[in-house]
Amino acid sequence: MDFYIVDVFAEEKYQGNQLAVLIPTRAISTEEMQKIAREINFSETTFILSDKQDNGGYDVRIFTPDVEIPFAGHPTLGTAFIIQKVLENNESKQITLNLEVGQIPVTIEGEQLIMKQNPPELGEVLLNQDIIFEMLQISTEDMDSRFPIQIVSTGLPAVIVPLRSLEAVNRCRIHHDRYQNFINTVIKANILVFAAETERKENDLSVRVFLDDPGFPEDPATGSANGNLAGYLVTHNYLDSKNIAYRVEQGFQMRRPSILTIQAEQHQNSIKILVGGKVFLIAKGKWY
Repeated sequence: MDFYIVDVFAEEKYQGNQLAVLIPTRAISTEEMQKIAREINFSETTFILSDKQDNGGYDVRIFTPDVEIPFAGHPTLGTAFIIQKVLENNESKQITLNLEVGQIPVTIEGEQLIMKQNPPELGEVLLNQDIIFEMLQISTEDMDSRFPIQIVSTGLPAVIVPLRSLEAVNRCRIHHDRYQNFINTVIKANILVFAAETERKENDLSVRVFLDDPGFPEDPATGSANGNLAGYLVTHNYLDSKNIAYRVEQGFQMRRPSILTIQAEQHQNSIKILVGGKVFLIAKGKWY
């Protein structure tokens, strides 16, 4: 089968988050897909199961090296990029992926690919903040106490942690035993920390995302978690508006600088979330 490697949420090649996309030409089992994902060993690998649409979208499955997951942001954009280039011959301006969480549409606007995420589910506010700061190995004084620590999900849950400064964001270091205990006793979720102070003046928020996968302690660009953050920002009026558009920088600490463009808007009892970025083709070949 053909495979492709792309960099997602990148401003140029060799930045952003790596993704492998495979297009099987025969029936392939879940077990084999999982083994291939483990062989590639990126944070995620996707499989486009057919070059024909089903109900207006392409059936896609997403795997980490350890498990299949129902949704993830950079795999959605990267896979849509390959579908548009390879299966649609650059002709379509909208690609729909059939994922476990449902249909996720991706729009192509010039160099930007923009996905519409599911409306956010605002979950529990975590009142025991000490466990979070012990896990991140920073002080409770680093928190922006105007806003809560809260679980939010648009398909994959993340614990949103508001911090006062970029320096505090940079200082975070996951204590793996405490994180594992949190996963076992509270919730299996990523941890997103953010601040309204950035490395580059053209950006609006600095974000880091720590993963609940033991093989990948930090992610250089996370569309799903940033969609969760957008729902949080609108809900808590963080940017003093219910209709927001902003730029996120992520991955700078990992030397994989990533830029995500986010739009979110309150619509009655729901929040519309759009997450966008650029995708670059790095390699293609045959998988035997």
